[in-house]
Amino acid sequence: HPKIKVCERLCSTEDCMPGTGTYLRHGYIFASLAGYVLRKNQGEELPVISVVRETETQLLPDVGAIVTCKVTSINPRFAKVHILYVGSTPLKDRFRGLKCHVLNCSLQVETYKSFRPGDIVLAKVISLGDVQSNYLLTTAENELGVVVAHSEAGAQMVPISWCEMQCPCTHAKEFRKVARVQPEYLQA
Repeated sequence: HPKIKVCERLCSTEDCMPGTGTYLRHGYIFASLAGYVLRKNQGEELPVISVVRETETQLLPDVGAIVTCKVTSINPRFAKVHILYVGSTPLKDRFRGLKCHVLNCSLQVETYKSFRPGDIVLAKVISLGDVQSNYLLTTAENELGVVVAHSEAGAQMVPISWCEMQCPCTHAKEFRKVARVQPEYLQA
């Protein structure tokens, strides 16, 4: 397959639906990154057209996918993360995600009370990447949130509620949006 350039027109929206690595303009789908075209048929709908960076088909985060990521920084509105795994499959390239923390429509919790840099988090993809490979993620479900966090003393913290973890050494408590996951998911 020939390599596609950034901004190259791929097809009409009558023929395909836009996927990862693409954008819409005036009824046509364009490549938002340089790479190779990938088409996926999903049932009776139109095929989804995506652009991937390598010759081999690489796994890309998709809407609805559960991802494991590491928090790199936080600000009052969101946490920046690197997506490490899609499901249980490690990614070859690092993808950046902008995680929006939403518990439900009526309850907003500050980002610093939910995540800290270095935390390992389970999240769900709610929006596909753009030119910079930014994905919008959520931890709104009970099963999503922080799964591994370390205290200032360097010990792995233990969840004590849905919103707090505790250091086993110093017994200091810290706020986190704790994921309610089964122990077997934490063994890896």
